[in-house]
Amino acid sequence: MPSPQAQEAVTVRVFTQRFSATRRGARLARRLATQQLDAWGIPYGSEPSDAAALVVAELAANAVLHGRVPGRDFGLRLAYNTAKGLVRIEVSDTHSAMPARAPRGAAPDEERGRGLVDAIAVQWGISGRSGPGKTVWAYVPASREEV
Repeated sequence: MPSPQAQEAVTVRVFTQRFSATRRGARLARRLATQQLDAWGIPYGSEPSDAAALVVAELAANAVLHGRVPGRDFGLRLAYNTAKGLVRIEVSDTHSAMPARAPRGAAPDEERGRGLVDAIAVQWGISGRSGPGKTVWAYVPASREEV
């Protein structure tokens, strides 16, 4: 009988928080995300932290501007998979409209269509949720080597 092989431990660290669907809530989501990443060993101001902060800021701003339902918050969830070296960023809102992928070629001064998340994340998408609305998620590398 072959001897059992040791399996590598997979550590996934998770942070979840709800925020008011306001500009202040979006700003707080970005700040708390970078603080949490720093606590997980992804230093504040590093390339991976800045990339994640941009994605959180964009998704949170979109939730506030396009996904806002009066009286409803938006949610942020970060999941850091240390084995894969990826941070999954999820922003959930209660609006039923699904975002479309940005067309390429928008002017730098246009408010939309530049594809910021598409340019930074290694993968992103949209999924339904158990309640009303949707979740927009993105994977960002947690180390500089993977950026």
